[in-house]
Amino acid sequence: MTAHHGMPGFPAKVAVHGMPKGPQLHMKETAFTPEGPQPLVREIAPGAAYPVASLGPLRDAVRAVQGATQAPVAIPAQSALAVASLAVQGFADVETLGGTRPLSLYALTIARSGERKSACDKPLMAGLRAHEIEAGQGQRDALGSWENAHALWKKDRDRIVTGKGEKRATAAADLEALGPEPAAPPSADRTVTEPTFEGLTKLFAHGSPSLGLFSDEGGQFLGGHAMNSENRQKTLAAFNDLWQGNPIRRTRAGDGHATLYGRRLAVHLMVQPTVARGFMADPLAADTGFLPRFLMCEPPSTIGTRMQANTRPDAAALAAFGGRLRAILDAAMPMDPDTRELRPRTLQLAPDARARLVAFSDAIEAAQAPGGDLDHITGTASKAAEQAARIAGVLTLWRDLAAPEVQPGDMVDAINLAQFYLSEASRLASAALVSAEIDQAEALRRWLLQGWQESDVLVRDVVRLGPNALRESPKARAALGILEKHGWIVPLDPGTVVRGAARKEAWRIVKGSGDVV
Repeated sequence: MTAHHGMPGFPAKVAVHGMPKGPQLHMKETAFTPEGPQPLVREIAPGAAYPVASLGPLRDAVRAVQGATQAPVAIPAQSALAVASLAVQGFADVETLGGTRPLSLYALTIARSGERKSACDKPLMAGLRAHEIEAGQGQRDALGSWENAHALWKKDRDRIVTGKGEKRATAAADLEALGPEPAAPPSADRTVTEPTFEGLTKLFAHGSPSLGLFSDEGGQFLGGHAMNSENRQKTLAAFNDLWQGNPIRRTRAGDGHATLYGRRLAVHLMVQPTVARGFMADPLAADTGFLPRFLMCEPPSTIGTRMQANTRPDAAALAAFGGRLRAILDAAMPMDPDTRELRPRTLQLAPDARARLVAFSDAIEAAQAPGGDLDHITGTASKAAEQAARIAGVLTLWRDLAAPEVQPGDMVDAINLAQFYLSEASRLASAALVSAEIDQAEALRRWLLQGWQESDVLVRDVVRLGPNALRESPKARAALGILEKHGWIVPLDPGTVVRGAARKEAWRIVKGSGDVV
């Protein structure tokens, strides 16, 4: 069989044999057009535009950051929501359809390197950093006074405990009169970037009862000690408890058992797409309910369009945001002075706000039925109404820390935001199902079509110059094998001369067939 102009190894025409011969019946040879290369993965539909108008009192600051950086607007929107959540979560819980819940938000922003994630985060975190610096100076000043008071207390206690005779008989009364050990001034830190469960628990015990886990390199946390195979399950369980407002329980040899009530945690992790795919594909993250608690998004890139002539700085909007943030952070949170347990009030829903939330919840519930639009992400969808209530509470208290209830306008905005995040979760769910091998082959396919100038390719080419994940021969060969199976490359006969030398193994790249990249 001789190959013609189509794919190598395929005939241009195929004759039909086995039909009865005779003058009345003739069959023409039918031209055969071989199929082109087959896609490795289903294309992920582009996401909806971020509903920035629904950010209420956060909108102007988010637009200011986006105008200055020209990054996707979803990136500063995520930062603003997370910062606002950290600021207000210590003051109130919010009424939801399932009971009272914290105002803590967990956000996951997926964007590749160069999308200006840090540049978006920095101006919105500036007020928080300034607050931490000032509080840190106050803590250092207080630490000196505490060290003196503690030294005197310890000296008096040692004298009482080591007393003899009559003094020993009155020791119990003297210790009672001496009082408890002076407590060290609490840590001034309000944020952490890569905590272990034990480290986070210790900070909650001796620092602020309202903390934020914020990182523009979230892969360091997702791939760090707290999330390794030994610690992963307890870390996920602890974060789930904090999101729910449950107490933190810890049992360690030497420290005994400790239970901390009234602690709150806001989270914002910015991660690269490859890190996000691995995290989203982790059955433990999904099955424990950890992943469904996140407001996640992967906005379309703006790289290549960010011309300096189009920048739109708005210093006034950022100054207003920073001033509001400092005012909230400087306000005293309601807490027990001895245990530092938060005593948040309940932020109620106005009747019309509750009615809108009920309608939203019912619509989402119906979409989770078998065959429904959301039946593949029921874990996330089942939390959408609660997420809307939390977001509405954050917007409400950011505007007015003393507000008695969530108004319908803030609830409408929050529902719009919750719907966006739900659509993103649905859109990204399919991407998480792609295996690592297929993901690497897809990266190689794009590199061959976009970055490789030769018409053929060798294993050594991929190892030396290809995607970083394929810089080992077994991985490169496996990816090439997948591309060969799907028709993107065609094996050449052993001994074929490629670039001046006979090659034992080489492939011709199939181009000009759509080159879908």
